[in-house]
Amino acid sequence: MSPEPLSRRSALWGLAVAGAAGVVGFVVARGSQAAGAGATAAANDYGPAAAPGRLLARLDELTAGGGVVLADQKIVLTRGPDDTVRGFSAVCTHQGCPVTAVRDGVIICPCHASQFDAATGQVVSGPATRPLPPVAVVVRDDGVFTT
Repeated sequence: MSPEPLSRRSALWGLAVAGAAGVVGFVVARGSQAAGAGATAAANDYGPAAAPGRLLARLDELTAGGGVVLADQKIVLTRGPDDTVRGFSAVCTHQGCPVTAVRDGVIICPCHASQFDAATGQVVSGPATRPLPPVAVVVRDDGVFTT
């Protein structure tokens, strides 16, 4: 055999191996937990994995301008003066401490005094630099549910 066909055969074999490795890598990555994390969690997994349609709180538990921290679900619910209910992750984006209260229109993290706007989740005062990730909620039949 001449050297040229062997080189061509080696090149084709290399392409086949690279293609197969790419397909295997895609299948493995697609099936990993990280592939679905972006839909409900923010960076560093600062987000709850709440089941859809699950009752989080009764509407009468949320006073206008206040809110409630659901520590077990890692969700904070807020209710604006216009009765709009919003959900956010209850995990501070600074170092992962749980927020503990909603007062005077802000969500408070006790660990390093970060504060977040109760209507938007945006940072009001640091050291946190990123907002609290939103959690989709819906008010139905006097209850607040995950969507």
